[in-house]
Amino acid sequence: MILCDHASRHIPAKLDNLGLSPADLKRHIAWDIGAAGVAEALSEILDAPAVLSPVSRLVIDCNRHLDASDLIPKRSDGTVIPGNRGLSGQARVLRIERWFIPYHAAAESILDERATRGAASIALSIHSMTDNLAGSRRPWQIAFSSHEDRSLVQPMIDILRRTNDKDDIEVGDNEPYSMDPAIDYSIPFHALRRNLPYLQVEFRQDQVQDAQGQARWAKRFANALAETLAFHEA
Repeated sequence: MILCDHASRHIPAKLDNLGLSPADLKRHIAWDIGAAGVAEALSEILDAPAVLSPVSRLVIDCNRHLDASDLIPKRSDGTVIPGNRGLSGQARVLRIERWFIPYHAAAESILDERATRGAASIALSIHSMTDNLAGSRRPWQIAFSSHEDRSLVQPMIDILRRTNDKDDIEVGDNEPYSMDPAIDYSIPFHALRRNLPYLQVEFRQDQVQDAQGQARWAKRFANALAETLAFHEA
């Protein structure tokens, strides 16, 4: 099952763009640029269900706990989000009920159905990262975040590092982000809680900003995953 927590930059009209300019809403602060395209391409290649969040991470971040201070961020990468400041408790609850709960309920429904019929599941969480954050350059074209279980993560990293002879790529291992169950929500809730194998991956946005890049990286990821699963089954 494929998850894409930050697939969209959509902000409902009644929220008046959260007080941000159109230029800001095209930036990485509003969504994971290219992640939806990669998730959709992987869904087709793997014949796997995909759940994509339909709303901007600035409206509500579906990869944060409900009590997190940045569930509805007041600032992102130095940019103040006016529409999220002074938010009432009722408005906060409405966003949770409208977008957060249905997104995760859809994922749970898929996993429950698969478990009922005895189908093995892997959770794939697809993200993208800006190539530069707060002056810090990200050299990794693809990066994995993991917690204690590295049964899929380590083989994927090893395979991608071994097969990069055609491209000079760097593969990140818990950089720029590690997975922290106290911060991340989606994989800890849907996979770790169920003891399911998982992969949480970041594609650098300059690599997946267009359809060609999305298709190329989805194919490369799927090939590495196939090799990883073949190794596990051997």
